[in-house]
Amino acid sequence: MVSNRKYFNYYMLLSLSFILGCTFTLLLLHANTLKLNTSPGRPNYRVLVIVISAFENHDKRIAIRETWAQTKENIRVLFILSKNQHNISLKNMLENEKSIYNDILEVNVPETYNSLSIKLLEALKHIDNLDFQYLLKCDDDSFVDLTGIVQELNKLPKKKLYWGYFNGIANVKKSGKWKESEWILCDKYLPYALGGGYVISKDLVSYIIKNQNYLSLFISEDVTVGAWLAPLNITRKHDRRFDTEFKSRGCNNKYLITHKQSPGVMRLYWSRIQNTGKMCENEYKKFNSYEYNWTVLPSKCCLRNSILSP
Repeated sequence: MVSNRKYFNYYMLLSLSFILGCTFTLLLLHANTLKLNTSPGRPNYRVLVIVISAFENHDKRIAIRETWAQTKENIRVLFILSKNQHNISLKNMLENEKSIYNDILEVNVPETYNSLSIKLLEALKHIDNLDFQYLLKCDDDSFVDLTGIVQELNKLPKKKLYWGYFNGIANVKKSGKWKESEWILCDKYLPYALGGGYVISKDLVSYIIKNQNYLSLFISEDVTVGAWLAPLNITRKHDRRFDTEFKSRGCNNKYLITHKQSPGVMRLYWSRIQNTGKMCENEYKKFNSYEYNWTVLPSKCCLRNSILSP
């Protein structure tokens, strides 16, 4: 009898250890899982920001966290990464980053330029059930004035909004990195907001997800979004304060987003804002912007003007 009781106690101890081990493992997994509030009711976030990033761009993510992502506005910033296929040490680095900041959303998409549109679509699928009013998409080399974005949104429609710096004269790429093998629509890309940063209202995010099985995917993510929204009766707001072209047009204190900025420049801009309230010590312009003319054909939409500022 004593022997049986001893074995019984032994197996009970093993079972208890197993249960505690499983519980601890689940708690660790939960700690490394992105925590997103999906409760119904009033929007949790005025603006949800998704920053397209890559595993190796850790320094850019840190710079954003230390600068413009620090806002008191009702905003959530998420970094979109492809699920990594790296070695164990690199995976551990990412898991550590996720557990510290809780701002990384991984999507099961290859980490290649050709997969950017799929990467964006997968991110939209993950966030569509969240409660927010507007989505700001930008790159991890974009510096954003989130307070200015929110202030401007107070003047703009709450639905059917597509806001950015539009291009309507871009040639369809037929070779190189941006080659579009599937584009059959017309000789130019349909008008689209440049990918360094643009805003769409939540209803347009839901529209894209609802119709995803009918939407074509192209190489460039910003071109793809423009094509998805092209036939819709929505507000397209072209804004020169979005410095989101292939290179920065310079430095102007009216900029709401400025693209192609290094981590060092981000920290410099942020320091100036904290100390003086202005991003630029001296404003300058590298090349001219344009005001989009919606009353003419897209081929004549975008004439650069030296008088315009910014």
